[in-house]
Amino acid sequence: MTHSDPTRTVRLYGTEEPPAEERVLNAGPLSVLFDGANLRDVRMHGEEAIRAISFVVRDKDWATLIPKIADLIVQQDGDRFWISYRAGVAGNGETFGYEVVIEGSAAGVLTYSARGKTPTGLLTNRTGFVVLHPIEGVSGAPATITHTSGERVETRFPVEIDPVQPMMDLREIAHRTPGGLEVTCLMEGDAFEMEDQRNWTDASYKTYVRPLALPWPYRIEPGEVVQQKITLTVKGFPRAPSRWAGGAAVLTLGEAEGTMPPLGIGLQPEDASAALRHVETLHQLGVAHVICHHDPRRGHDAESLARHVEVAAALGAQPWLEAVVEHVNDAGAAAEIDFLGKLVAKLDRRFATVLVSPAPDLKCTLPGSVWPAAPAPAKLYAATRTAFPGSRIGGGMFSFFTELNRKRPPTETIDLVTFTTAAIFHAGDDRSLMETLECLPHIVRTVPAIARGLPYSVGPSAIGLRDNPYGEAPVANPTNIRQAVNFNDPRQRGIMGAAWNLGYFAAFAEGGAEAVALGGAVGPFGVLSVPTPFPQSWFEGKGELYPVWHIVRGLAKLKGRPIRPLRSSVAGAVRGIAAVTEKGTELWLCNPSPNTLEVRLPEGFTTAAILDASSFVAASRQPDLLDRLTPVETQTLSLESYAVVRAFRPV
Repeated sequence: MTHSDPTRTVRLYGTEEPPAEERVLNAGPLSVLFDGANLRDVRMHGEEAIRAISFVVRDKDWATLIPKIADLIVQQDGDRFWISYRAGVAGNGETFGYEVVIEGSAAGVLTYSARGKTPTGLLTNRTGFVVLHPIEGVSGAPATITHTSGERVETRFPVEIDPVQPMMDLREIAHRTPGGLEVTCLMEGDAFEMEDQRNWTDASYKTYVRPLALPWPYRIEPGEVVQQKITLTVKGFPRAPSRWAGGAAVLTLGEAEGTMPPLGIGLQPEDASAALRHVETLHQLGVAHVICHHDPRRGHDAESLARHVEVAAALGAQPWLEAVVEHVNDAGAAAEIDFLGKLVAKLDRRFATVLVSPAPDLKCTLPGSVWPAAPAPAKLYAATRTAFPGSRIGGGMFSFFTELNRKRPPTETIDLVTFTTAAIFHAGDDRSLMETLECLPHIVRTVPAIARGLPYSVGPSAIGLRDNPYGEAPVANPTNIRQAVNFNDPRQRGIMGAAWNLGYFAAFAEGGAEAVALGGAVGPFGVLSVPTPFPQSWFEGKGELYPVWHIVRGLAKLKGRPIRPLRSSVAGAVRGIAAVTEKGTELWLCNPSPNTLEVRLPEGFTTAAILDASSFVAASRQPDLLDRLTPVETQTLSLESYAVVRAFRPV
């Protein structure tokens, strides 16, 4: 164990990189958060009008290039704010530079303009503005759109998550906020269109530059000028104040409904040996199942299957098989599945559940594109059922919910629908990451339309990406920073990662998932530290526990217990869930914010344990840390950044 004391940044975020500084700028009743490059949380009279406005440059794999800012000027008086800066990005030997001017007025008018060019040429999937509309109170609401031709059309923001673009060929979008503000967003410089970003668990509808029907990646030639402008106009006064005025968030529990699903973890073959070296510790997790990934294109074979089963048995968990099928024609796929079934039949244990996916479905097919050759789903599932008698057969997507929504499986031929998610596909900042928890109930409401009465499972899911459906691979992240499309995301190893995983499990448990799998045992999505090719600040790779360990261990014990949903007097202030046991009610909750939060526990909770930055070191050494409940002196608790609470109320 290292002798140094981890910094607060490492304790919270798993990295020495400090969080982005957010500066509040006001022009009368108009306010924005400026994060050093872009705008977040645009409000008028305290009510959110637009979630974010950003100028982004994305490479050919959809990774967002991080700009270097120069000559930043920020001015503010009572009725106006003004920002200007120069920015530059670089990637793959190419550069792009741009100049930005942002201005806001007390009249509720905000302009954001950018002008840029490249001396080298730039291969990009997207360079230009992205505007995010919020989802709460906006989902299902009317909108008026203006096309690039000037035609105006009345429409609505979708309620169910739209698998394709709900609004296209856009010049302007007008809508009303839940409080009644009139918001108009004018987008100039190119044609824009909207995608339902809830597909990727982002809590927003995203309007972006350049239609996806056009070829991508595309090239900006040397000297070519990219010039765009966003003008936001907000009018009116909300019917009721929307900003939280402070004080404690009062928590209550709903009536018992549903049961806690089994909690599992994922396993890649390359992580099996490290998991077995720490099997005595990992057995204490008590996970219900291990989802074992098998892909013959990566050299996975009978030996790797045997190792999978060995790990699951050592953990006391059911082995589930997640099998990628390489052949793209029906006969070849059936023969491949038959061969796999014969390999598995020789193992000491069978797979209780077999999930299967054609290899082409691991990559994205954008709306309007031709689907690549792949086995017919019904024939593939039928062949799987024949090859694995007695196993439950699952279908869907091993990639994101997006792909499941766009290519829905024939449910009459399977027993289970499955998908995974990641939290940082479009943005890598802390705020966007935690906002994904807001989106999960929207996925829960949409899944039944896809599953059509079948149960569904989710995962293995983590903050980072285990695969990139939209590019060659996730970002390797050798410098251990926050960024979109990370494979190794540092927050998996911090208190923030524990909070996110708790919120994630709680949302799908309350949403009726048949099973939920989180991350993995070891590696970039794991619960304990082993030697890795990537940096893991402070941890030495000697089996130290990440904070998320305590979430997985605690929630796994509640399998099958009746759920009591957690409610808060302040929407979104906490995330969590409660379960009824023989001895009483067990409550798990987290503060999903970097700010201190006062919460008032429901009546009768007499003991609690807290996982936060101050207990980070102890949490890395003590597997049973959150079993050590201490008396609650007052029903009101003060929770630091991303703190997790386990509380108990006896019968």
